[in-house]
Amino acid sequence: MFEKTGFFALPLVLFFVYAVYFYFSHQETVPLTGRSQLVDMSRADEMTLGAKAYSDILHKEKVIPSGKLVDNIRTIGKRLAVVADDPGFEWEFNVINSPQANAFALPGGKVAVYTGIIPIAENANGLAIIMGHEIAHAIARHGAERMAYQKLKNLGMLAVSTSLGDMDVGKRQMIMGALGVGAQYGVMLPFSREHESEADYMGLIYAAKACFDPREAPKLWERMAQASGGKSPTEFMSTHPSHDTRIQQFTQWMPEALKIREQYCGNKSKQ
Repeated sequence: MFEKTGFFALPLVLFFVYAVYFYFSHQETVPLTGRSQLVDMSRADEMTLGAKAYSDILHKEKVIPSGKLVDNIRTIGKRLAVVADDPGFEWEFNVINSPQANAFALPGGKVAVYTGIIPIAENANGLAIIMGHEIAHAIARHGAERMAYQKLKNLGMLAVSTSLGDMDVGKRQMIMGALGVGAQYGVMLPFSREHESEADYMGLIYAAKACFDPREAPKLWERMAQASGGKSPTEFMSTHPSHDTRIQQFTQWMPEALKIREQYCGNKSKQ
């Protein structure tokens, strides 16, 4: 029956067996959240790639070597690094002179903040929320996890393509196109949004432990919404949750964050 339709099941069976083995043999646990994740890259290799990428970026961008802003960013970064679940990172914090409203953290603790995001952050608490979020991505190994799932996706698509080898070209293209769209909108984008929400939560907790005010988080995302003109893509089509979703999540997590801040900092109000 399958041969008459040009379909061969063996490649899919082999992929399924391999995918099950690959998934269960490469499990790790995300700090703070306890979520199980799929990662097949060693920490050493990941940190080497992070250091190389960081060096390349800094060589291309206009790095501000010193000054009050740089000192402030590094002070905030060091406070966050102390409370983060640090798997042997060698922390480095730099400021890039650029209108981009952006910041990032790469594996190994390589962090950069673009000057374009400073007005939106508005204060040290806002910067701590932003930097805590980026640090959380690196601590949680989100980049390596995405690479592992992308590998599975590519192998799965290859298995399907092989299985459809003798099928009519038009039907084959239609099936592969539908699978590609389904994988993107049904798996990869929701997966990316989950990473963003996890980094939001972890960053909020890091900021609270470092004695910053977590109540700045929803205010920050209100400013983010204003900076974007109140426009954001439809959530299911985006790699990030909507501004409203993020504000709602921060509000939900706030009692826990405030309790943690009181536990670690008492009545201190460090800025």
